[in-house]
Amino acid sequence: MSPRGLRTWIEIDKKALEYNLKQFLKLIPKRTRFMAVVKSNAYGHGLVLVARALASSQLPAFSFQQRLWFGVDSIVEGLRLRREGIKNPILVLGLTLPARMKEAAENKITLTISNFESLLALAKLKNRPEFHLKIDTGMHRQGFLPSETFKLIKLLKRFQLFPRGVFTHFSAAKDIAYPAYTLEQLRKFNASTRRLERAGHRHLLKHAAASGGTLLYPESHLDMVRVGIGLFGYCPSPEIETQLGPKIKLRPALTWKTIAGEIKEIPEGSYVSYDLTERVSRKTKIAILPIGYWHGYDRGLSGIGEVLIRGKRAKVLGRVTMDMSVTDVTGIPGIKVGDQAVLIGRQGKNSIGPDEVALKLATSPYEIHTRLNPLINRMVK
Repeated sequence: MSPRGLRTWIEIDKKALEYNLKQFLKLIPKRTRFMAVVKSNAYGHGLVLVARALASSQLPAFSFQQRLWFGVDSIVEGLRLRREGIKNPILVLGLTLPARMKEAAENKITLTISNFESLLALAKLKNRPEFHLKIDTGMHRQGFLPSETFKLIKLLKRFQLFPRGVFTHFSAAKDIAYPAYTLEQLRKFNASTRRLERAGHRHLLKHAAASGGTLLYPESHLDMVRVGIGLFGYCPSPEIETQLGPKIKLRPALTWKTIAGEIKEIPEGSYVSYDLTERVSRKTKIAILPIGYWHGYDRGLSGIGEVLIRGKRAKVLGRVTMDMSVTDVTGIPGIKVGDQAVLIGRQGKNSIGPDEVALKLATSPYEIHTRLNPLINRMVK
């Protein structure tokens, strides 16, 4: 049955989070800080829930809480963590509009400055927030190009701006077969940081590695690593998982559940759901699940998705609709209304991971988690 009278809910395994965290802490030097990347609602796991779980962890790792940072996408996420009592350092990785920079200063939230427009907006403030510079070494997304470093240094001096950190982001660190591009990005980053240091910006907190870089490139650990998907129990790519399988084992932290809300038998030849896209070829027992694409169960899983009920796989029949989906439970004996169905996670000896779902949808496992509706109740188990 469901807890708290819920039709659908997400369970987060705190022990799995702590286990994964320990695996990464073993890989990095004791002086290196650890940023838990909880942006985008902690990759769908729950921003506040995950941050609280980690901030309350009593790990034996050396001065862990002093080393723990949180990485968020926006000032909105950063302020939410502050309102919830999170005192650890927070870095906003995404864009912050000039109108919100004052709030960052007032709440001790560190900003990313990645373009000259933002730098000039920051210079106009009397009460300036701490900030990290982002260098674009080859991702070609956010960041100052290495060729712009000298102009950047001149403006920092002119406006008396003092960055507390500098970082970059690798575009292909999870591609274990092609290290050349990542190593070239690291070379460009190190050259840029040396220019900043020669200009007087010493003691900068330098960081470059996300989950893939942390796993594969020890030389990129620097002063801090930023771990997102790995913290939640997944390798950034199947290739890394295959290559490092014996060395690092991660545990998925998320299970998404619903219930069988209604069960009935329909005759042979019956159509199921909208648009008559699927017709059963035999008398079929169906279970109606009270979840649909509003909740984050993608419409692309119509007719091809599977869920777990009583430890067995049940195929999705017909269209996934906004708030309901239909599954074939003919081969599942003893099923009854109220039985739990697992959409992502393990039940019995079977499991359905986001990688499996992503493969059916021709997308990334990252998207499967982050598109889970934030209004779904999340709880620590």
